[in-house]
Amino acid sequence: MLKDFAKLQTFLMVIKEKSFSKASAKLGISQPAVTQQIKFIEDFLDTKIVDRKKNGIVLTKEGEDLFRIATKLEKSIQSSEKDLLKIINKEFTFVMGSSFAIGNYILPNYLGEIKKRIENEVFMTVDISSKIIDDLENKKIDVALIESPIFRDGIIYREWVEDELVVFSNQPIKKNLNADDLTSFDWVCRDQKSHTYKLTSEVFDEMNVEISCLNVFGVLASPTSIKESILHADKTAERPLVSIISRHVIKSELESGLLYEAKLKNQKISRHFYIAYLKERKHDAFVDNVVNFLLSLNKI
Repeated sequence: MLKDFAKLQTFLMVIKEKSFSKASAKLGISQPAVTQQIKFIEDFLDTKIVDRKKNGIVLTKEGEDLFRIATKLEKSIQSSEKDLLKIINKEFTFVMGSSFAIGNYILPNYLGEIKKRIENEVFMTVDISSKIIDDLENKKIDVALIESPIFRDGIIYREWVEDELVVFSNQPIKKNLNADDLTSFDWVCRDQKSHTYKLTSEVFDEMNVEISCLNVFGVLASPTSIKESILHADKTAERPLVSIISRHVIKSELESGLLYEAKLKNQKISRHFYIAYLKERKHDAFVDNVVNFLLSLNKI
């Protein structure tokens, strides 16, 4: 019966008008046709759903249950019809995918402007860079913003914003750290699959520091969880709790004095974020508009 919602629509109209004859006039079908459709529903459910009285109709208990279900279905169908009209009218939601640092701390500031420029809704999904590129290849997103250079055929990559990874803590630490300083801290690290971990390992190798020799307090999967762990750590601890993170992630806390940063002596952990989109959409007006706007943001 659900495949033929017209019968349920007839039922809803009968209830709304409280009359078979008025429902037939509203629907533009004969009264016997209305009666036949209500009988079909009753036969299908094997129960009576309406009682016809002199002053109108009355729902049975089963009829009331059906009315609630049919009303929900009607609202759902109306909502789906609006979505279909968006496709017919060439309206759509532009989906942007980004890795954690970008999606949580940079992109939200510009979604409103992007929406205005393309005159469409903009949705954002956040995940690790590899998953975002997978979604781009599978055409689940329109533009990807990644912090890890995962290069694949069929995708155009544009170098975007420069990012710097810094050591940070919730208590003051030396501004320039040497190898010995690193062993005097407790550490919260990113998981080994992350690009941050890879870059940090390379720089530590150059400083002759083994991550395995550090006092690692915990390993977390996202920059937000790391930042929160450091923020709520004991500020009076003899050994400061530190980590390495994108400066974009802790920018506001650095400015407000809640967190303190330091750099590695004679070393700079830097990288570029990338904008990525499919080659087949190279001349897509919406993609071009978004990419050009992002590239115009020289300083973030």
